[in-house]
Amino acid sequence: VQPVESGGGSAQPGGSLNLSCAVSADAPTYYSIGWFRDVPGKEREGVSCIRLDDRRTYYAPSVRGRFTISKDNSSNTLHLQMNGLRPVAPSVYHCAAGVAGATTCPYPSLADWGQGTQVTVSA
Repeated sequence: VQPVESGGGSAQPGGSLNLSCAVSADAPTYYSIGWFRDVPGKEREGVSCIRLDDRRTYYAPSVRGRFTISKDNSSNTLHLQMNGLRPVAPSVYHCAAGVAGATTCPYPSLADWGQGTQVTVSA
């Protein structure tokens, strides 16, 4: 059951984007859902995650204070509000939902992954 991301695109430095991840109603009961990004030349990075039992959140140090993760239970949709965007090579943001995880983020090998949505931040 694959999550479906949307909301990527282009923005200028200092701008904002809001990513969404729709999770199927037929999906299993997840432990946590998170956003991971692939930046060219770097390892995949966990950007932000949320545990679904207690709403505990995690933010990578590079985005803390600028990004906000939230989950809308009525629509079963995860959001990532990204403010204060910084210039970076075109990156792909993936949504991953897992039935098990370490502290807050799902174990990548046990998660259902979306196809990803591209984000470009440039002047």
